[in-house]
Amino acid sequence: MSGRRVDIAVVGGGLAGGLIALALHRRAPGTPVALIEQGDTLGGNHRWSWFASDLDAEGAALLARFRTTAWDGYEVRFPAYFRTLHTRYNSLSSAEFDAGLRRELPEETVLAGRAVAALDAEGVTLADGERIAARAVIDCRGFVPSAHLQGGWQVFMGRHLRTARPHGIARPIVMDATVEQRGGYRFVYVLPLGADELFVEDTYYQDTPELDRSALSSRIDRYCLQHGFDGEILGGETGVLPVITGGDFAAWQREMAVAGIARAGARGGFVHPLTSYTLPFAVETALAAAEEARLPGDQLAALLDARARRLWRRTRFYRRLGAMLFGAARPEARYRVFEHFYRLHEGLIERFYAARSTAGDKARVLLGRPPVPVSRAIAALARRGAPLQGPPR
Repeated sequence: MSGRRVDIAVVGGGLAGGLIALALHRRAPGTPVALIEQGDTLGGNHRWSWFASDLDAEGAALLARFRTTAWDGYEVRFPAYFRTLHTRYNSLSSAEFDAGLRRELPEETVLAGRAVAALDAEGVTLADGERIAARAVIDCRGFVPSAHLQGGWQVFMGRHLRTARPHGIARPIVMDATVEQRGGYRFVYVLPLGADELFVEDTYYQDTPELDRSALSSRIDRYCLQHGFDGEILGGETGVLPVITGGDFAAWQREMAVAGIARAGARGGFVHPLTSYTLPFAVETALAAAEEARLPGDQLAALLDARARRLWRRTRFYRRLGAMLFGAARPEARYRVFEHFYRLHEGLIERFYAARSTAGDKARVLLGRPPVPVSRAIAALARRGAPLQGPPR
């Protein structure tokens, strides 16, 4: 079935794809773009959060028209101490992401509820047979596990609830690691979205991608009961994200490659290997793609692949830390890595999350009493973790 022709087809309407479409529209409003998403809404069912220090002025401007929630500071909690930090923290729900993109983009740009059957350097074939021809195609459909990458997994379940009374939480609790540690590093993440609204997420750094919905839901129940957060459940989400500790990135890129097609988002390797954060890299990539949008499709693909390789080299230190985290003598002791880290200077912590740590930062993270015994850390660095195979969700 013949269809329309666009300049650029973006496949996958999640964070990376949506921001690329938005940046392209802002850069050249008349350029025909198709943003193709198999789900009915853009962004799926997620919540993205970031520190103000993660983005430069141009990146912040790209997100400025989305309706977000922001706080002047956040907390962390560990068995040894509680700490309040003052970096501005922001959060965006997928519902507001969808609404914002539909406000900003021309109506004909968004093709939601449209599954993709195949894509090639000259366009996209939809599951219903419609063909969308394009000068360039960017694949943003999500991370694909591979034996070429090693590491572990970040597994989480979040719950959005309206409390029966004001909850009294003033700022986000980005890590509450005072909870019982189970089979890996566990913490609870709490966002006060309003005086009587909370988002509570139970998160695990673990060796396998298994997500036990019943167990995680019960643990959220207990956490909420312990803290008096009773009320109505408004929604929830789950996720399984890679924590990359090593591998052959060039081999992974070759495995993923489709001639002439660019890749972005986690599918292209644009992810913080330890925190699994994607938002700062999605913003940077969207702006870069918009800047070079007139390149032929194969050249745009080469450009993004080169950016991904530079990011891989730049984030070697975080993969090393991940190997140390997963190499802890006892999984239940892994929290000590972050307990040690969060005692450091706030500027260092900001640069860490933005993947811009200096040489001095790296030395300070590794100085002092090692959070992992040295012999175990060396073995972990040599092993780099298990292959990242299995379903990412």
